[in-house]
Formats: sequence, structure tokens, C-alpha cells
Amino acid sequence: MRLTFLGSGTSQGVPIIGCDCAVCTSPDPRDQRLRVSVLVETQGKRLLIDAGPDMRQQLLRAKVKDLDAVLITHAHMDHIGGMDDLRAISFLHEPPRPVPIYADAATTDSVKHMYHYAFGPGKYPGVPEFDMRLITRDAFTVAGIDVLPVEVMHMQMPVLGFRIGGLAYITDAKSITPKEREKLHGLDVLVLNALRKAEHYSHLNLDQALELVRELKPRQAYFTHISHWMGMHAEVQMELPPNVFLAYDGLVVDIQEG
Repeated sequence: MRLTFLGSGTSQGVPIIGCDCAVCTSPDPRDQRLRVSVLVETQGKRLLIDAGPDMRQQLLRAKVKDLDAVLITHAHMDHIGGMDDLRAISFLHEPPRPVPIYADAATTDSVKHMYHYAFGPGKYPGVPEFDMRLITRDAFTVAGIDVLPVEVMHMQMPVLGFRIGGLAYITDAKSITPKEREKLHGLDVLVLNALRKAEHYSHLNLDQALELVRELKPRQAYFTHISHWMGMHAEVQMELPPNVFLAYDGLVVDIQEG
């Protein structure tokens, strides 16, 4: 399995417009973060998780030419704001093939509202073609790949993480119930949001993310959804345990399961 971080930043990205802090002006490319998204490649299939506002740039940069499916964690703009760019994936096929989109009921409703022009009768030629596939909290199969949803809470909002084999991807979490944590044992790689060092009302901070890693004991952990308040990548990485890493845009992780 191969995991590629297409974006590792929080909702505003890094640098933030108008900010002159040390992180936003850093020459280190690891401090330049597009909105969160990852590509999972396994068993010859390509699964995208989330499609935020930087989608076009991310797919071009990673040279992604096709996708088998898209998994959506929740309906905030930094996670679905670039779905229109997925029409290019449809048009790679003749005839155009709708992109399979896996999302829960609340997220599906939001997508249909935001991209209303892609649904319903009399669609304008060239609009995105989405094949919306409803998921619950039960395991499901995507292009022959088994996926287990993991529900986390983003303040009061339920958000889905996904476990695929020995990989689990969780973003925008503040809390995870003991029942859902049971799904996260025996991992090779855990990807987890860690917004900053200070406490936050709807996201795990660095200490809370580290505490969860100590509890779950994955072989490796990668933190994502990082804001400029976290600090310089190079400096923060030196503070972390040897099996814990700050993710950065373009990072590729090859996962040997087991």
C-alpha cells in the first residue's frame, strides 16, 4: 500500500493570506501546506480521501491521472470545496464515467446542495458526473477494497475516518469514543489530525494526538491538518518520538502491512 499526502494543512492552508509569521514565510517547503487530502494506492486501485479547494493543483502535482473512488470525511469546505475539479477524471473516459463518491447521508446532502448543478434534470454539458454512494458506520467495499469507517467528533459534528487494512486516516477529530478506538488497534500507520500545540475547541492539539498514539500503539504515526500555529516543521519534528512524524505535502509512505 502507498499513501501520498496531497495536502497537510488546516482550512486556511499555510502560508495564510496576509500572515508574516516565521512559519508562513519559511523557505522550507515542508512548511507550505495545501488543504488536507491523501491518495491511497492498494491492490492496483487509487482511492482519494477528501477533495478540498486545492484539488486541481494537488492532482497535477502528484501526477494523478485517474481515480477509482473518492471517500469524503465530512462536508466542510476544506474537504469538499474542490469536487468540481473531479470532472476531469470523468472526462478521461469515453463515454465520461461518473466518479464514485462515498459519503454518509449528511455529507451527501451537503454535496448535492453545493453542487446542485451536477444533479437533477437538464444538466449543462461539462458539469461534474458524481455517482453518490451512501455509506453508514458499517464496513463497506470500494473497488474490491475493504474499508471500515471510524466515527470521530469534530466538536459536535460527526466526522468519518477510514481504516483500510493496516492504515487508518483520521482528520478533524477532537474526541473518539472507546468503541470507535477499538477499530484502531493493530495499525501499521495511523494518520491523525494535530492542529497546533495550544488547546483547540474542535481539533486535537499536539499533546492530545501524541497521547492517542501512545494508547493505540501504531507502528508509525503521521500528523496532518496542521496550522501555522504548530511551529516550524523542522523544529517540531525534533520534539517527536522516533515513530511519529509531521506529515508534509508530497510525502509518500510505503506501508508493508503486518
